[in-house]
Amino acid sequence: MNRILLLVILLVCPAVNAQNNNLYQTDAVTSDLQKSHNGKVTFMNGNIPLAQYKSSDMLQSFELKYKSDLNIRVFMDNSVANYLHQLAPDVSAEKLLKLGNLQFSFYVDHQLIYKENIHFECNFGSGGNKNTSITFRVPLTSSKGEDWWAMYMWDRFKNNGGEKVLTEGKHQLKIEIRPYIKLDEKSEVKTGNLIAAGQVQLIIKKPQLTAKEIGVQKIQPDSGWEISALPFDKKKIEQLNTAIGNYDLKEITSVVVIREGQLMLEEYFNDADRKTLHDTRSAGKSFASTLMGMAIQDGYIKSENETLSKFYDLKQFAHYEVKKDSVKIKDLLTMSSAFDGSDRDGDSAGNEDNMYPTANWVKFALDLPMDKKKVNGGQWDYFTAGVVVLGDIMDKSVPGGLEKYAAEKLFKPLNITQYQWQYTPQKVANTAGSLAMTSLEYAKYAQLYKNNGIWNGKQIVVTDWVGKTFTKQIQIPERDNQFYGYLFWNKTFAFEDKNYEAFYCAGNGGNQFVVFKELPIVVIITSKAYNKPYGHAQADKIVQDYILPSILQ
Repeated sequence: MNRILLLVILLVCPAVNAQNNNLYQTDAVTSDLQKSHNGKVTFMNGNIPLAQYKSSDMLQSFELKYKSDLNIRVFMDNSVANYLHQLAPDVSAEKLLKLGNLQFSFYVDHQLIYKENIHFECNFGSGGNKNTSITFRVPLTSSKGEDWWAMYMWDRFKNNGGEKVLTEGKHQLKIEIRPYIKLDEKSEVKTGNLIAAGQVQLIIKKPQLTAKEIGVQKIQPDSGWEISALPFDKKKIEQLNTAIGNYDLKEITSVVVIREGQLMLEEYFNDADRKTLHDTRSAGKSFASTLMGMAIQDGYIKSENETLSKFYDLKQFAHYEVKKDSVKIKDLLTMSSAFDGSDRDGDSAGNEDNMYPTANWVKFALDLPMDKKKVNGGQWDYFTAGVVVLGDIMDKSVPGGLEKYAAEKLFKPLNITQYQWQYTPQKVANTAGSLAMTSLEYAKYAQLYKNNGIWNGKQIVVTDWVGKTFTKQIQIPERDNQFYGYLFWNKTFAFEDKNYEAFYCAGNGGNQFVVFKELPIVVIITSKAYNKPYGHAQADKIVQDYILPSILQ
């Protein structure tokens, strides 16, 4: 009898101990599919709900195209929180999911290419629960405009070696998943055992481009521009079109070149055309600079040296101190105010991601504390909320408000008719960005600056303001020989041992309006590579490797 009792205890205790090692009771296994694929990373085409998912849906091979829907569904025998608890049993349940998550390892043809410990805030969709879920789905690629951390991870995999090894042909992709935890800044990352793995054969084919797709696109009538008859190297532009068509340059929607005031090149890609309104994100900030110069010119604002105390009773806002009174319009134009606001720092109180959910963006900005390490006008730090304040100042100062003023004083003289504002919660035209226009309308705006503020013989923006805008007002930290003017960026392109300085508007995704100081050239590049690390790099490449050689060689 005692032997039987002992045997029962030995059999039961391991199960009891395993259960005690868990913080949470996990979701029940609801299908034979889950049982048979426990510990597997499976691949599927698109988002197939778990209840409908079958073994026949699991991909053995997949043709990876630029627009495709490669998803993974992962089956585990425990939840993320429980795995982390096993790695760090002394850490409280509340802290575990802020110290760790899952580690993804990407192998191509049996070679480890990339490894990433995903951020602790990365979740697994509306139905996912890291405390209890034992299966989850994430998209690696999507043609449906999904915005997932997993897709950015896939981009980082490609940028860190994946693109180089996924050459044309067939390749074996394997993904391994492990839990990880990092207890503090000084600790090493602790990684657990393998919890899921799977592989799929990827088939890579280069797009078969037609002669029409490769060739220089013919400029259609009614562009509103005189057409340039100057020669340029068409082969370079064909190489550009091939790179865009092959997705070596990704998500480019248009390239427009104005040369000596005439339209030389008008190219559209990826379903865009002449009528497309492009969301160029922060490139729209530059319009705030233009309108501020016009408001000063018209006498509605005294000068860019006026301080915020002239427009706001700053004692009515949080964190008041005298230093806040002395912030100048110029400090906001040059991104050099002393507000505790930095879009480059995700932990900054004034980061723009903290602003957008609030009910009043101006109040958000003016409520911010001042940074003790900064002096007004002393150091550049990208600060979107400050540009929103500029818009509010103008909206209160010009007759009829900012939107009407822009329409009458700027857009009407330039015959800009195809545009669309976004708005702040107070229904003020949003100077933070996303002023959408057609590519040719953007070209008018950029050419206005090339013309020193003159359009059709009329001075729209005073030359003095253009000069101040196109002055290296402040150095951009950690960027060699790059500067900032009045909400315009500055950099230099090198070509055949010569340097060509340019000021430009820039927006998330690789959107750039480039105005060369000495060359008679304006370049408009629109792109939808939002939040992609290659966005601006490939815009620079277009100018450096294709546009300048086509004209200057």
